[in-house]
Amino acid sequence: MGRLRFFLERTKDVRFVRFWLFLFLVVLLFAVLYWQVKPRQYELRLFDVAKETIRSPVTVEDKEATARLKEEAAAKVADVYTLKKEYAENRVDLLSSLFAAIESVQHEAGSDRSPGDLAAKLEERLPPEWLAHLSAEEWQRLLNAAPDELETAKEAALTVVHAAMSERISQAELDEARAKAAKELEYAALSPTLRETVAKLCRRAIIPNVVYDRTATEEKRRQAMDEVKPVKILQGQVIVEEGQFITSDIYHRLELVGLLSGGRPLWPAAGLFLFVLLLLSPLVYYFRPETTNEKLSLYTAIFTFMMAVMVLIRLLPSGGAVSVGYLVPAAFGPMLVRVLLGERLAIMTAVIGAVCGSLLFNEEIGATGVVSVSLAVYLLAGGLAGTFCLPKELAKTKIWRAGVLVATVNIVSLLSLLLLKNGRYSLMELTLFVIMAAASGIFSAILTIGLLPVLETTFGILSPLRLIELSNPNHPLLRKLLTEAPGTYHHSVMVANLAEAACEAIGADGLLARVACYYHDIGKTKRPRYFIENQMGGNPHDHLSPQLSKNIIIAHVADGVALLRKHRLPKEIVDIAEQHHGTTLLKYFYHKAREQTEFVSEAEFRYPGPKPQTKEAAVINIADSVEAAVRSLANPSQEKIEKIVRAIIADRLQDNQLNECDITLKELEVVARSLCETLNGVFHSRIEYPEVRKEKVKHA
Repeated sequence: MGRLRFFLERTKDVRFVRFWLFLFLVVLLFAVLYWQVKPRQYELRLFDVAKETIRSPVTVEDKEATARLKEEAAAKVADVYTLKKEYAENRVDLLSSLFAAIESVQHEAGSDRSPGDLAAKLEERLPPEWLAHLSAEEWQRLLNAAPDELETAKEAALTVVHAAMSERISQAELDEARAKAAKELEYAALSPTLRETVAKLCRRAIIPNVVYDRTATEEKRRQAMDEVKPVKILQGQVIVEEGQFITSDIYHRLELVGLLSGGRPLWPAAGLFLFVLLLLSPLVYYFRPETTNEKLSLYTAIFTFMMAVMVLIRLLPSGGAVSVGYLVPAAFGPMLVRVLLGERLAIMTAVIGAVCGSLLFNEEIGATGVVSVSLAVYLLAGGLAGTFCLPKELAKTKIWRAGVLVATVNIVSLLSLLLLKNGRYSLMELTLFVIMAAASGIFSAILTIGLLPVLETTFGILSPLRLIELSNPNHPLLRKLLTEAPGTYHHSVMVANLAEAACEAIGADGLLARVACYYHDIGKTKRPRYFIENQMGGNPHDHLSPQLSKNIIIAHVADGVALLRKHRLPKEIVDIAEQHHGTTLLKYFYHKAREQTEFVSEAEFRYPGPKPQTKEAAVINIADSVEAAVRSLANPSQEKIEKIVRAIIADRLQDNQLNECDITLKELEVVARSLCETLNGVFHSRIEYPEVRKEKVKHA
């Protein structure tokens, strides 16, 4: 422990220490969590028999199966054919032109109806392919038809063809459409032979009017493929049952979720490394460059203890619905940080601990992750309860009380989570839940109380609990001060009241200021009679030279520091005792020496210092002089008190006594008001009672 403190004191570069400690935390957290998040792999081959039931550790898409389903969905989509309405108009126009040619031939022939001449003229007007549709006899029949009969045949043919071509006609439906058109001609007022000829002509005129639409077909197939849902292997899904053969499909799914040896184990490691960096990154922001090495190392030690306790509990056997994760004393880490380093960092520690715990006990709580979230909420509730349940004035009894409150919060949060899951638990399981939640809170208090003195001694951190112990009047040094220098003891208590109120008003550590005031003049116990508050009769300085008196007065600082170090009081209290006079001037003895001789150096009559380095030391420096000055007033009033307070603060500023601490002028104004308020409460005006005359009682 001594070597550790020596190293921390010697290492002045906080950024260097912060880097290595942060790196240590990253490595520690990565090592603790890696074995939990590392995917388990199996030595399996095709057609082996599974020795255990294997579940998927992750949710992943089977892209090959999804692609097969999409191909099947696209294959089921029929080709899209588009109706060409212009085909109907074209065929009607073509048929109308044919009848117009026949009428033209009849009109030109007049009364000369020689079959040969008519046929020859008709061949000149019709395309060759149409001439082949009818025989020469059938063409002749149309040419020999009467004009009225030909007009009726034309209208019937056009009507039938237009009606047929207005509907969708595919190649497969062509014969049916032609037969239907021929049947409709049976109702036309034509001779049977002419009707048969026109029907044959109409059948030839009707053709398929739908064509293949490639663009529409591809779009429809694309829509069918988009509607196919991805095939996913869900987290926790059983891939193979115990005793089942490893088929090619099962083998593919095992390989897909990374359960076969020779997979890609580096991906989870990379993900965990990034997660750890993200989780610990707020600590980099919190630990500013002005943070001491002791605090950085202290937090690292607390975090290491947290992880060690979690790992040890993780090794305990667990089964069924009751996980050992609920036994984790999640509050002890945040409670230690709250006591030693502050509330904000304790909240961050509670969050980090809850996340780490939920990951560390992930295997215990199933693969679905639902209970993992429940455990994280449970651990977070316990950690925050431990942070907020600790009062400002700490004592061991208060830590025990906080442990009981944490246990209560654990029980309530755990039962609420169990009810939210709507699970069915036996009375035995519920009893185990309650016992583990209560034990978590009690263990947190035990670990906090047990580790506090170890951490304080190792890292030299002054906790509120340690300060409260030091404020006990039964402490040997305080008993020594009370018995040997009672006036100084009373003075120290008064200064403590003034300094505590002023420090709290400016946001400094009021408890540290109070306890430091109790011990700041402990050096006066070596020669108590030489200090005015302990003098009952004459003043021994009246018979001493100013130089000797000066040496005695100044020596009480060094004597006090030596006494405090001998009793191993914390460094913060020793520093305040050493700095509470700064390098101020002993004005009384200095002017007394000047009266005897002019060759007197002012530096000889100043305290050796150092000057106050902290706000607490600066406030005590002011409060010490203020209390002594106000106590010397015969009839202190508010105006006199305020005048003295402001005069002393102005003197400290003019004498550059506050140059080495970070107290501001605004804070000094707050300190002045606080000192005046406290002193006015002590030296308030009182009622003057009339003097009661004592009458002599005469005895008979």
